[in-house]
Amino acid sequence: MPSRQPRQHPLVRLLAAVSLITCLTLTMAAPPEANAQTSTQQVSVKSASFATQIDDGRRYEMIGHGLFTYLVWDAYAGAYYQAAGYPRPAPESDVPRRLVLHYFHAIEADDFASTTLDTVREQVGAVDFPSIRRPLTALVDSYRSVTPGDRYSLTWDGESLILALNGAPLHRSNDKALANAMFAIWLGEDPLDRDFRDALLGR
Repeated sequence: MPSRQPRQHPLVRLLAAVSLITCLTLTMAAPPEANAQTSTQQVSVKSASFATQIDDGRRYEMIGHGLFTYLVWDAYAGAYYQAAGYPRPAPESDVPRRLVLHYFHAIEADDFASTTLDTVREQVGAVDFPSIRRPLTALVDSYRSVTPGDRYSLTWDGESLILALNGAPLHRSNDKALANAMFAIWLGEDPLDRDFRDALLGR
């Protein structure tokens, strides 16, 4: 799910990313997530619209939203939610939370997988990475390729981490450390992009 960054990835990946992004096709926002009721209030980030509230048995309220820009290209838009009653951003905690990313260009599943592994390995460090390697590998093996307008969501419901594509669950894990590591990619102390993180956290 993360986007490739020059500081973390070799030139060949950078060139591949540029090639993909130059084929950018803006689309209307994807349909609401399956089996979820969304509020009528929406916020827009370029062509992507996000509901300010989502209810799928638990009500999630938007904390912030923003645009992730790679070099000069708009790569994807995102919105971050937390369970109602938790207004303070807490992306690495027990608080039920959800991150939704709306993609503006095609990305292959293998690129998602390898980039996620590299990013998490760099963030958690050599000492802690082995403890989450197995559940992380199981998660990235569930990735699917995306086309413009597709949405990935990452949800911690208080007990399980759920990865979904356009509302359809792809993977579930009860590993809290894995959940914190995944949310930290965008929302941690050393995220992919600090401006994007701050926008998602409503700063």
